[in-house]
Amino acid sequence: MRWRNQFLALLCLTIFVALGVLYFRHWVVQKPFGIVLFIGEGLTPDQMAATRLYAGGANSRLAIESLPAEALLTNYSEDFAVADEAAAATTLATGAKVNNRSIGIDPAGKALESIIDLARAKGRAIGLVTNARLTDPTVAAFYARGTSRADEVAQQFADSRKIDIALGGGAEEFLPEAKGGQRTDGRDLILELRRNGFEIVRTKAELENVPRWRRPQLLGLFSDGEMAFANQIASGSDQPALPDLTRRAIELLQWNPGGYLLIVDAGLMRVAARQNRGELTLEETFELDRAVAVARSYTGKNSTILVAGNCGIGGLALNGFPFRRDSGVALLGLNAAGEPALTWATGPNGPKNHNGVLKLETQEPALSQQVDGPQVSSGEQEPAAFYAPVARNTVTDVLASGSGPGSETLRGFLDNTIIFKIIREQL
Repeated sequence: MRWRNQFLALLCLTIFVALGVLYFRHWVVQKPFGIVLFIGEGLTPDQMAATRLYAGGANSRLAIESLPAEALLTNYSEDFAVADEAAAATTLATGAKVNNRSIGIDPAGKALESIIDLARAKGRAIGLVTNARLTDPTVAAFYARGTSRADEVAQQFADSRKIDIALGGGAEEFLPEAKGGQRTDGRDLILELRRNGFEIVRTKAELENVPRWRRPQLLGLFSDGEMAFANQIASGSDQPALPDLTRRAIELLQWNPGGYLLIVDAGLMRVAARQNRGELTLEETFELDRAVAVARSYTGKNSTILVAGNCGIGGLALNGFPFRRDSGVALLGLNAAGEPALTWATGPNGPKNHNGVLKLETQEPALSQQVDGPQVSSGEQEPAAFYAPVARNTVTDVLASGSGPGSETLRGFLDNTIIFKIIREQL
């Protein structure tokens, strides 16, 4: 009789402790079900202010500005005061400062653990979305290690299979030359991924037809290179826009009972800025803003949304005295005094200086990885103060904002390592 009472007491104690742990985990320290990180390539305060005016005038407000937490982030790398895309993205993905040109490795060449690896270990589904290439340095830093060559990055993507849902451009890096791709090793990575259980979609219609009721492994490749700019996507187009990609990724990821982590890269902001295409840069920044608004509608209250720039690009400025309600095309071209409204600090539409060109070209890292956008005539570009083959990165602090658990940390002036730390604490 005595041992039975002891057993019952122990059983009751065990149940009490279990219920306490359950209560603590799910009500006291409740983790967000969805975590979405938006990366605005070139997102600085100046660019946000110009985009606000472009989108709706001086007294309008963007969705990013409605997020309750905000901060400015320093973004130097381990070896330079100005980070390139590879180093900046690696810091966002791993929380570590690395040398420029480094993807997923520290200065000693050691592979770093990504936030994607940590999220998978916690049972979360992983999504990766970009309107540029899935092999670009900014997205590659989250799953690849040690190389910036697009074909090798694509191989690591296929071999590691860390991503549940990946949507973007860059199909040519996944296909052999015999099938119209760029791979010289003969591998058809799309076919390999299909054989390993991935569903492959190539158009907006195919993406929309993927059922919501199951957790898919999905690869969407909607362009051989970068995807089309937002103003080039017509109604009925085969290519989805960044808000469409974001919405579908959330819809397909949220069926995982363990929650999800989604990385959304607005890569066309970089492509436009590199070529001094001011109107497209503002339009693509507004496209990022529309994607953030979609995420706020679809993620639910128990989610964390973060928006972070990676590095300043080109030094875009909106000059002069536009009228308070000026927006859109009213901010383009020349102002009433005959002066350009939009200007750049560096880039291909600046006055050529032989000595300056030579100096800049020797200092530019990984140029081939940064000039992927379409070549345009000078008539579609705004002037730059100094010539460079592509607009250079700037030392400007980048913008960060957020909502949901963990985002309250975004206050004042912080280092860009804080983004990794916030996500890690919310997994």
